[in-house]
Amino acid sequence: MSAVEIKIELQQMIEHENDMSVLQAIRTILLKTGLNPVLREKLTLRALKSEEDIKAGRVHSKEEVVKRTTR
Repeated sequence: MSAVEIKIELQQMIEHENDMSVLQAIRTILLKTGLNPVLREKLTLRALKSEEDIKAGRVHSKEEVVKRTTR
């Protein structure tokens, strides 16, 4: 996927997003990343994927996280 395609997809996703916490998270990422554009894009995509995972129920309980991180 090219940068242009990703930008178009992000614009469409943001346009349809109504959850203020998601929009604030994306805004924060973009404002705070005076970093290089590649890193900014990666962080944005991760945030959007995370929100999709949460909405789809692909999450771990606290106990699962503790178990996985204390191996």
